[in-house]
This record gives sequence, structure tokens and C-alpha cells, in this order.
Amino acid sequence: MLKGKTALVTGSTSGIGLGIAKALARQGANIVLNGFGDVDTPRAEVLAAGKDAGAQVAYHGADMSRVADIEDMMKYSASQFGRVDILVNNAGIQHVANVEDFPVEKWDAVIAINLSSAFHASRLALPAMKAANWGRIINVASVHGLVGSAQKAAYVAAKHGIVGLTKVTALENATTGVTCNAICPGWVLTPLVQKQVDAKAAEHGLSNEDAKKLLLGEKEPSMQFTTPEELGELAVFFCSPAANNVRGVAWNMDGGWAAQ
Repeated sequence: MLKGKTALVTGSTSGIGLGIAKALARQGANIVLNGFGDVDTPRAEVLAAGKDAGAQVAYHGADMSRVADIEDMMKYSASQFGRVDILVNNAGIQHVANVEDFPVEKWDAVIAINLSSAFHASRLALPAMKAANWGRIINVASVHGLVGSAQKAAYVAAKHGIVGLTKVTALENATTGVTCNAICPGWVLTPLVQKQVDAKAAEHGLSNEDAKKLLLGEKEPSMQFTTPEELGELAVFFCSPAANNVRGVAWNMDGGWAAQ
């Protein structure tokens, strides 16, 4: 379905971003990965996922808190495969503290990576998308773009901002072939969430499995984690002709979290 298209997925060397990259590669999209840490393993996974569809994979190590790095990543992506047809703004970090105790530098970093990077990548991708009259911007927000949780001021503020940015981008391009939508997962067992599971296990003297149940039980009625594979398939839907008129939505995949 996406043969000949190029998808840039930020924060895609693990977790949700990697799941989305693999799902898009299976549809034939060429993938530009971005992120820190091990690159060879996720690159091999995406290549394997897209092998039958002929997908190619490139990588750019942009620090998503740096505007110059984002600009270089966008130029690199265009030089590798042509324009960015599908932009998935997924890069994110977390820090947990009460508002009065929240370190200023942590606030700035969360806002820069979780919110501002999506703005910068979008503003750079849009001209070519509009010229081609086809494009997909998919912002990975969170259920925390819809509801709040204590001790997550920067994350919740950034994710609410992402939902707002999604709506404005969609409205500005509503008469074109460019759409913008947000995905709002609940708990997904990514490395970021596993740290929170580990912290709960240590705090309460629980096994890892019991700590997972405790974490899910606090918020997610389904008592199960959403998977990166499920989120990847939602991203594929947003890229399909069936979603041509899906514009500006914040689509929660949260096991009933926001329904309460």
C-alpha cells in the first residue's frame, strides 16, 4: 500500500516507534529511523519486516532537542529517498516529580523533545507534502494528552500540546491531501514504562508481574498493555485511503482509561 513512500519515524530504535516503523515497512514504505542506543538491531528488524515489500532503511541520529539536528535529519531523509511522505513524531522522554520539585532543566528537556520537536519536524515536512498534495503526519501523543496524572506535569503538558498541534495542523491542511492525526496510547510496555514497573516492584516489594498488575489496575480497565504492533497497525490505517477524511483526531488506544 505504501510502496514508494518514505516514512520518517522519530524515536524509533525501540518501543512504540520501532513497532510503527516495522508496520509501515511491511506496507512497502522506505523508513528513516531515529534514536539513541543500539541501531543495528532495530535496523535489521525493520529490514526484515519490509523485506517482502522491498522497503529500504536509513538512519539519522538527530538529538530531537536540537533544532539544527532536526533540520539536518529532514534534509538527510529527502536526500536518501526523496521527500518525507509520512512523518511520525514519536520521540519522547519522561520525568516524574511534583510541580514544586520539578527540575527546570527536566521541564525544558521534556517540552523540547516531546512537543517542540514535533512542531519543527512538521513545519519542515509540510511544504513538500502540500506540493505533492499527499502526506501523513502522525503524532504519538498519549492518554496523557487527554487526561492528567499526578507528578507528570511536563509530560502531560507536552502531550496536551501535541493534541492541540495535531488539531491546528489538520485544520490548516483540511482541503488538501495532507492529514494530521494523533495516537494516544495508554500503558505500553516500552523501556520507559518498564522503568516505572521496576520502581513499583522495588517500592512495594513485589514481583515484576505483580508490579505490572498494580500499574495497570490504577488506570487501565482492560488490565492489559497496548502493544507497539497494535499501534503500528493504527498508523497504517491513518496512511490508508480509508483514512483520507480522518483529520485532527486524538485516537486513544488505552484499554478504557479515558472512558472512566
